[in-house]
Amino acid sequence: MSDFEDRLKRAIERGEKRSESKQRAAHEAAMSDEECRELHSRLRLKISDYIEKCLKKLPNHFPGFQYETLFGDQGWGGACVRDDLDLTGGKRRNLYSRIELAVKPFSSVRVLELAGKGMIRNKELFHRNHFEKLSEVEEADFRDLIDLWVVEYAEQYSAS
Repeated sequence: MSDFEDRLKRAIERGEKRSESKQRAAHEAAMSDEECRELHSRLRLKISDYIEKCLKKLPNHFPGFQYETLFGDQGWGGACVRDDLDLTGGKRRNLYSRIELAVKPFSSVRVLELAGKGMIRNKELFHRNHFEKLSEVEEADFRDLIDLWVVEYAEQYSAS
């Protein structure tokens, strides 16, 4: 294929994407605040249930972790927490480990936001946020991200 044809193809694809983007923006603008709140609430429930399902498996693999449900101003989701005592070297030291995943509350920016924090033995592993416009949310993408973060945490915890 010639260079011109490649550029022509890419230009057509960009134009189609721009058109889709305009249509999504028009659809989002047409959604009322109440519709956005309802959509956010439905997605929040599904995703926070998935967070709970994933995090509740950690104590089965790492005895000593305890699951906590999170809800309120900080968001909805869950956390697994473990507080160990280290007595090596004649010193007493607490080693705190925690993974927390939560869907943030609805805001005027009309996004679905997932926040994650991970700490292993008093050291921060990660502190992340991922968000997408409500009108563009793919539930499967959020589930994949939750899987990724929990698996990464488990791998790092077992290596420490």
